[in-house]
Amino acid sequence: MNTPDDRSPSSRPSASGDTTHFGFREVPAADKQRLVGQVFSSVAAKYDLMNDLMSFGIHRIWKRYFVATSGVRRGDRVLDLAGGTGDIASLLQERVGPDGEIVIGDINGDMLRVGRDRLTDRGRVRGLRYAQLNAEALPFPDASFDLVTIAFGLRNVTDKQQALNEMQRVLKIGGRALVLEFSEVKHDWLKPLYDFHSFQVLPRLGKLFAGDGDSYQYLAESIRQHPPQAQLKAMMEAAVLERCDYRNLTGGICAIHSGHKL
Repeated sequence: MNTPDDRSPSSRPSASGDTTHFGFREVPAADKQRLVGQVFSSVAAKYDLMNDLMSFGIHRIWKRYFVATSGVRRGDRVLDLAGGTGDIASLLQERVGPDGEIVIGDINGDMLRVGRDRLTDRGRVRGLRYAQLNAEALPFPDASFDLVTIAFGLRNVTDKQQALNEMQRVLKIGGRALVLEFSEVKHDWLKPLYDFHSFQVLPRLGKLFAGDGDSYQYLAESIRQHPPQAQLKAMMEAAVLERCDYRNLTGGICAIHSGHKL
């Protein structure tokens, strides 16, 4: 059996470990966290609006399906990584009930504050905790959570394999790791339309509604650099997660990956 440290070069930030991708640019691996942080600090206030515009609102359906099929139960303790503006945590809260707990973790303080303020304004306080953290070095003991989720955040992590290793580490035996992420489009007819939307429409929407076209250009590029379905499944298996599988949504525009700690 593989151990969490058995990583192929393609799953690391780079073959040498010195550089990694930031969109289509090659940058020092040590700089990526700062650069990604600048992107999300820039877009935090308009993040939800832009998600609606970018996906025509479909992201809300993806997220509801993600949570509905998560297997989360009443009383569970859940870690929602890249929790951002609280969309996933809000949906999870309805399912874990008053005896459950959700820790919303995000490396970006601006995103975390937007999510906390929004959920508090909606009266969603009970059972919610917030932590500014790095997914590559989670500040929790082993076997702390029944479920660990990350939605549209893994592609922004510098060392994705290490983040998956950490997700596995903090899961309880019998727990489940779930990743919702943009992936590789599977239908040939859809690919040119998707590329046009990503590289021509998306940056213009970002400039018009968020005053920042460059950040949305990066986000489109980061999707293309993210490991496709089969490769991400192999990375989850390398993290010693069992029964790993994935389910494509909307022709592979995004996918739900799952793995268990047995």
